[in-house]
Formats: sequence, C-alpha cells, structure tokens
Amino acid sequence: MSNGSNRTADRCENEPPFAIEVIRNLDIFGIILYSVLTFMATVSMLVFIEECVYIYKKVPAKKKSVIIWVNGAAPVIGTMSCIGMWIPKAVMITDMTSATYFAIVVFKFLIMMLEETGGDEVFLKWANKHKLKISTGPCCCCCPCLPHVAVTRRTLFLLKLGSFQFALLKLIFTLLSVILWTNNNFNLQDISATGVAIWINLFVGISTIIALWPVTIIFMHLKTTLRTRKIIPKYAMYQLVLILSQLQTAIINTLAMNGIIVCSPRFSAPARGYMLSQQLLILEMFIITLVTRLLYRRQYEPLPEEEPGDTETTKMVAIPVSEQRSKSNHFSFELPAQSSV
Repeated sequence: MSNGSNRTADRCENEPPFAIEVIRNLDIFGIILYSVLTFMATVSMLVFIEECVYIYKKVPAKKKSVIIWVNGAAPVIGTMSCIGMWIPKAVMITDMTSATYFAIVVFKFLIMMLEETGGDEVFLKWANKHKLKISTGPCCCCCPCLPHVAVTRRTLFLLKLGSFQFALLKLIFTLLSVILWTNNNFNLQDISATGVAIWINLFVGISTIIALWPVTIIFMHLKTTLRTRKIIPKYAMYQLVLILSQLQTAIINTLAMNGIIVCSPRFSAPARGYMLSQQLLILEMFIITLVTRLLYRRQYEPLPEEEPGDTETTKMVAIPVSEQRSKSNHFSFELPAQSSV
C-alpha cells in the first residue's frame, strides 16, 4: 500500500498539466463531467448572445451598453472557467480576465441604476433636496454616526469615480501581473512579504472595497424607486456573482495551498484547487445566466419629463427636514409600469 501511495504522490506534479494530458487521462466519469460542464458554458454564452440581440432591438439606446455589460458577467466568467478547466496552465490568465471584466461590471451596474432613473440629470433633479446615507457596507456599515451627504454633481462624480477606479486599477494590475509572470517574478502561491503577488492582491482588495461602496450607497437610495425594475433581485445576482467568483475562489485556493485539498494524479494541490473552483463556477454561472435572463428580458419605458404631481403615475415622496436629519434619508418616486415583450 505504501508503494501505491508513493506512486500516486510521484504523479502529483508541481506544474499544472497540459491540455492534451488532461484529455488523455479522462475516465468515463471525467468525460461525462467535462462534457456536461462544457455544454453548460456553451449554453450560457449562447443565451448571452441571444440576449444581446434582444437588448439591441428592444432597449433604449442609452441603456443598451450598460445592460449588456452587466448581463455578460456570468456567461463571461463561466466561459473563462471552462477554458481554464480544459487548459489548466491558462488558469491564471482566465481568472484575471474574469476579474477584470467583473471590475468593469461593478462600475456599469452603478451607471445602470442611474440610467434606470433617466440619467444623471433626472437623478439630480429628483434628489437635489435629499441626502445620501453613506454609513453602508462594505466600508462604513459600522459607522452610523457619519453625516448624510447632499446629492450634488460633485457627490455623483465622486461616487462614479469610486467605482471607476476599480475598473482602471484592476486592468493595470492585471497587465502588470502578466508582465511580471512572464519574467518569473509573479507567483500566486508565493504569499510571503517579499512576494509581488500578495502586495498586488492587497491593493486590488482595497480598490474592490472602495468600488463596492458607491454602488451600495446608490442602491440603498434607489431600491424603492426602482422596485418595478426588479432592482433588488438584479442587485442580488450581482452580489452573488461577486461572492462566487471572488470569495469562493479565494477560499478554495487557500484550502488547497494549506494542504486541506490534497493533490491528485497530474494535479498538484493548488492546481486541483483551481480546477475544482473552475468546475463549480461553470455550474453556478450557468444558473445565474438563466436567472439573469428572466430579470433583464423586458423593455423598459423611459421616465416621464413632467414635474412631480403633474401626473398620477409619477410621484415624489418628500421627506421632512426633521426626518432627514434623524433617520434614513431615502427618496423615492414611482416609475411608469414596464411592458414585457
């Protein structure tokens, strides 16, 4: 038995195997598993392409780009995970591609919420007499004493900048990581203080937290206003993609690097951890893609231009000054009913 264990350990290589080696070593269960997961990733991408065609034909011009970007989060991550599953040596590149795309989605989701109200001008017009509560997650949920901030052009610009910096810095750090990796200076398994990877990941983590904060602030103040746009389940799907693609992957990789996930023939412990992560993401992103299609597959009517009170379908809930200074300072106005197509 010891000889068998030694032979198994000898086959646990440090480097991920080539794609041809993965294919040659697939058994019946492996063939079925890889085929089903590949089918799921393919269907996810086909659904996304069909949804892009629908959005291009049915959705107003200002919303087309942002809705397509947000819709693409799950299928793009699922497709990259499928590529990483078949080509283990490319996992680092596929993970960075997925993370960079989702960094852009964080910013686009913020823009999408503003566009659902009619754009920046309409948002400022409706909200200029109200204030934003900034004591929200993930930065300041434990600081209820923070003052409320007036809704101005400068405030809106800072909120956008907070999310945009993540999209920009993530792209820069990704390019830097690839450049350093080609020179053997970047290793994800090197978590020492002298390693480059841990410092890059630290800055990316800080940038991520800063970027998520403005999105949460806007969502908390528009979730009632945009309830007819199903903004709450949309936000839930956005958060779920974030948790699964970032937190879940980090947990699995940490378990693998600490030896809790053991190696298997042709796969070292870290490589097997990455493989399990890719396979889980394909299944999860497939389900999220189908749910997301149901949420976004409808044609939205634009906001009316009338002042509050001009029509019965458009109302602004005014908040007294005393209430603004004390409790939550949410503003809301009802949107016209949306028509499904």
